[in-house]
Amino acid sequence: MSQFMVEFDLPAEMTEEFTVKIPLQRLKVNELMESGKLLTYALSYDRQKLWCVVKAQSEFEAMEIISEFPLIKYMDPTITELMFNNIVSLRMPLFSLN
Repeated sequence: MSQFMVEFDLPAEMTEEFTVKIPLQRLKVNELMESGKLLTYALSYDRQKLWCVVKAQSEFEAMEIISEFPLIKYMDPTITELMFNNIVSLRMPLFSLN
């Protein structure tokens, strides 16, 4: 399974139609993260760029996954296959019975 970095250019002006769909976008992102299809999701401070890492078999499958985003019609994606993706995960300390 490969990982793909998807960079989105977002519209300069957010219309009411766009902002109404933001809660639906968040729900879809959470669903995709829980299923393991979406590994990361980040928005730039100026709200002009969005990045995510998608886990998929191919670039086509990655495109199918992001096409589920409620805001996809407002986004211009660029998809790049990653060689690797190092991430820090929060780890619980090992529990000792001693």
